[in-house]
Amino acid sequence: MGLEAKNPYENDNFKSDESAQVGTLLTGIHHVGIAVQDLDAALDEYRETFGVWVDHREILEADGVDVALIKVGGSYIQLMAPTRDDSLLAEFIEERGPGIHHVGYRVSDCAAALAALVAQGHEVIDEEPRRGLADTTVAFVHPRALFGTLIQLVEDGPA
Repeated sequence: MGLEAKNPYENDNFKSDESAQVGTLLTGIHHVGIAVQDLDAALDEYRETFGVWVDHREILEADGVDVALIKVGGSYIQLMAPTRDDSLLAEFIEERGPGIHHVGYRVSDCAAALAALVAQGHEVIDEEPRRGLADTTVAFVHPRALFGTLIQLVEDGPA
């Protein structure tokens, strides 16, 4: 006969099932991006520590990064190392050190999600979606837009 506390952030129409997600821009967590200095050393450490393997690896020449995806459940850990000293990732590591760089959210339509964020007044980095890792379509949202976290919108490519 205990009392049950109501979450003050819920409204009376709150639903925890998937029907409550209708209309949401986000469909899941695609990955957490982690900046590292040495990708091979980081991959060895993840393999030895967690017993995981690389699902996909690719160099994104335009961004100056070498990227590896490690599958964890339905999402990924994305380890990234700069390939050039003038890349934005190299600058990030120089200023902040290695660590969490961004969170990648799955969206069903990257262009529509990006347009919705712009319409809401959020600052974006990419004005238009672009090709991402592993045949995805991506766009970045500026950290100033949402609580200091760099966000990547990720639309999976054709299977």
